[in-house]
Amino acid sequence: MDKKQSRARRALQTRIKIAELQVHRLSVHRTNTNIYAQVFSEDGTKVIASASTLEAEVRAQLADKTGKGGNAAAASLIGKRIAEKAKAAGVESVAFDRSGFRYHGRVKALADAAREAGLKF
Repeated sequence: MDKKQSRARRALQTRIKIAELQVHRLSVHRTNTNIYAQVFSEDGTKVIASASTLEAEVRAQLADKTGKGGNAAAASLIGKRIAEKAKAAGVESVAFDRSGFRYHGRVKALADAAREAGLKF
């Protein structure tokens, strides 16, 4: 089993448990250069809010910084944005889906920023 398969297996177990709970899901995906966050509905069929380092507004804010979208500062910015968008859509609490990634570094920075912005999980 390679690294990608292991991560996919861990992600599947988390998503099964969140589906049983029937709550909104904050899903995070990271690559070497970018980070993405989405809030899904309780049944997992609709995306309620999304934010990523590929958005024009975010890229403009990160333009003068080194590393651009692949660092913890960018992840915290995305965490704040996803929390604001989710709260605007009427979502107050979510289950955190780290997509099989370790809760460390950029994933942790995004989660902490979303909590500080008022999202409960």
